[in-house]
Amino acid sequence: MMKEVLSLLKRRYKGQMKSSLGFSNAWELLAATMLSAQAQDSQVNVVTKRMFNELKSIDDYAAMAPAKLYKYTRSIGLYRNKSKNIVLAARKIKSDFGGKVPDTIEGLTSLPGVGRKTANVVLYNWFGKNFGIAIDTHCITVLNRLGFTKSKDAKKIEEEMIKITERKDWGDFTHLMIALGRDVCTARLARCEGCVLNKICPSSTVRK
Repeated sequence: MMKEVLSLLKRRYKGQMKSSLGFSNAWELLAATMLSAQAQDSQVNVVTKRMFNELKSIDDYAAMAPAKLYKYTRSIGLYRNKSKNIVLAARKIKSDFGGKVPDTIEGLTSLPGVGRKTANVVLYNWFGKNFGIAIDTHCITVLNRLGFTKSKDAKKIEEEMIKITERKDWGDFTHLMIALGRDVCTARLARCEGCVLNKICPSSTVRK
């Protein structure tokens, strides 16, 4: 069933199989993804447009006190903790990775504030590596409704999806589930009549 699901989603959301965050290098993608936790990408893009324009390199962040980032990040939820982690991550990248964002899951998850989801986003969207599947809240909602999982735990869901999804689709998988979740299968409401999966989804309210 997963092959059919992904095939239908690719046809509907082909243009959305990429990150909606704004970035021009690996560090910017990493910082933007860290800020995006529990925040809308559109909101993050407003913040990072100014931040990335004024702070040009990892060196700029590493040299700052975390509170100096607040003027950029204040409108984002959990901005104090996120700002601290961004600065600490920049310092660790400088000290442990020669100033370059690591391109391994082990290296990325060794950075403050970086979990598997963020690491998988950076690995796929910048380095082109399908190491795992980034599971966010949209994915959790959609995959539970589709009957692929009964879990709410992102790590467990990732393990389950890796077993039933071809590796070549791991990166696109996340974008497609997010696209569906934003479009019609929201956490608050499933608008099944407009869903491309309404004939095969076990939770669909559309008569088959």
